[in-house]
Amino acid sequence: MHPSSPSFSRQDFGADFVWGAATAAYQIEGAHQTDGRGPSIWDTFTHDKRWGRLRDHGDVACEFYHRYETDLALLKSLGFKAFRFSLSWSRIMPDGTGRVNERGLDFYNRLIDTCLAMGIEPWVTLYHWDLPHALEAKGGWTNRAVIRWFSEFVDCCTKAFGHKVKNWMVLNEPLVFTAGGYFAGIHAPGRRGLWNFLPAVHHAVICQGEGGRIIRRNVPNARIGTTLFCAPVEPHTQQVRDVRAAARIDALGNRLFIEPSLGLGYPVREAPLLKQIMTKYANLGDLQRAAFDFDFIGLQNYFRLVVRHDWLTPYFWAREVKPHRRQVTETTDMAWEVYPAGIYQVIRQFSAYEKVKEVIITENGSAFPDRLENGVVNDPQRVAFYQAYLREVLRAKQEGFKVGGYFAWSLMDNFEWAEGYRPRFGLVYVDYSTQQRIVKQSGNWFRDFLNP
Repeated sequence: MHPSSPSFSRQDFGADFVWGAATAAYQIEGAHQTDGRGPSIWDTFTHDKRWGRLRDHGDVACEFYHRYETDLALLKSLGFKAFRFSLSWSRIMPDGTGRVNERGLDFYNRLIDTCLAMGIEPWVTLYHWDLPHALEAKGGWTNRAVIRWFSEFVDCCTKAFGHKVKNWMVLNEPLVFTAGGYFAGIHAPGRRGLWNFLPAVHHAVICQGEGGRIIRRNVPNARIGTTLFCAPVEPHTQQVRDVRAAARIDALGNRLFIEPSLGLGYPVREAPLLKQIMTKYANLGDLQRAAFDFDFIGLQNYFRLVVRHDWLTPYFWAREVKPHRRQVTETTDMAWEVYPAGIYQVIRQFSAYEKVKEVIITENGSAFPDRLENGVVNDPQRVAFYQAYLREVLRAKQEGFKVGGYFAWSLMDNFEWAEGYRPRFGLVYVDYSTQQRIVKQSGNWFRDFLNP
């Protein structure tokens, strides 16, 4: 994939379309023991000797905690008018509940005030995977008390910042932090098993609804959403068992968190294992608490999934057919298929729900093996990626789907969870040895696109 002159302009998306770049607290802030911050599950997980091959952690990351003013100036120079960032729960409430760390609130107040002074609209994610370690020690997302803990955190944040921040997202990709952290064990806190996954899912589903209601109560005229991982799912063949496998994975991957929030309950017909949530973990009235009238749904798409039936994969009875086995030629540094039509497909799929008022692409981007040569980072594959995906977003908008904005992932290279610092998704290159920032070719492309 190589860039070309796009056949569209910023104006084609409309004057009200939101253009932004996205980040997350643990991935960029660093300052892990500064100004009273407590440890999160990612601090604990990345310092565990049993963890991963890379031994990377977010102790320093991009030093955004100390460099946010210059980083925001970079974002503004690229033409973006919105900045998506998350609040570190353990920076604000080091013990998870109770005591509030005023120095943590002060940091986010400074960050928000700097955004507003620069003409950048803050878009705040309340939970982007960094549960305080103190709460994980009590069971974390598997403990029903997390609903109360999370509600206290949301109440604190919205009362502190709601007079300045109007755009809020409750959770970031709850499927990923529950499946990765409580089923597969590849993400913090590194727990495994269906008996961890199902209660974690149910409690996160309820927290989506409760969080939305608290924001609505505390923030007048708030614009409230939540963000969901989504990928179009296709069967490897048209054999019945492959088609059913694809339906199961679609139910678990795309429908698991959106449908309870819309008052539709869990997709148990296609994914019968979800019946265990209702029989083992749900209380009377839980599905009513899960439902909330969101102003928008954030969609986060990176690839598509092609799946086949597989008797050797318990619970799901399905397995992904990896891109290289399908002779896919265009993949990213994460071995993800470059499939621009997929973002159009998920916009259509989620817009089909009657109660979804608007969708916003809250993450989309790609990692490629960037190289700094003579002070320059040329990344034509990423430029071509953004052009191709934005063309599909525009296609959906022109067909009448209510797509309200697009956030690139990410503003800068950062700590990419279980993959460490190897994959680079940023529009800005970060030299981790010096913390120097260098705008990539893709960042310059956005600058020219957004400031014609």
